[in-house]
Amino acid sequence: MSSDFYTSSILPFAGIIIKICRAYTNSQEDFEDYYQEVCLQIWRSRENFSQQSEWSTWIYRLTLNVCLTLLKKKKGQHFASDYIPELSVENHAFKSEALNQLYNAIRQLSEVDRAVILLYLEEKSYQEIAEIIGTNPNNIGVRISRIKERLKKILTA
Repeated sequence: MSSDFYTSSILPFAGIIIKICRAYTNSQEDFEDYYQEVCLQIWRSRENFSQQSEWSTWIYRLTLNVCLTLLKKKKGQHFASDYIPELSVENHAFKSEALNQLYNAIRQLSEVDRAVILLYLEEKSYQEIAEIIGTNPNNIGVRISRIKERLKKILTA
């Protein structure tokens, strides 16, 4: 992977990639493995981008797919590459206790609900969320309401 590709095509979306990876991992080591695997898969799959959706939508979907696949495998994979982006623990750790509590609560949701609430928190439209997770936009609003109620119960328990 070239550093130019990372800088121009991945780095602008690093925030949501980091949030999604955080929501599907429980340790810093797993988080870093997931993040690097997402970056590598974006690099490897970039020629498969068909431009039927926005680049950002494609990246969100790919990030979710990679995280769900790794979650199911429960093991990390390491690949040789010319360039693997480095993460600084200090730069990406949640400094707020409230944010840590929220992410701990989000981790208790189902895999799909985690994806939906993360995209909602990124202020994606119902249409975009539906497109990314591959569902009907009509039920996204209902699903988000149910997720909020579940998070409220988890956080007040």
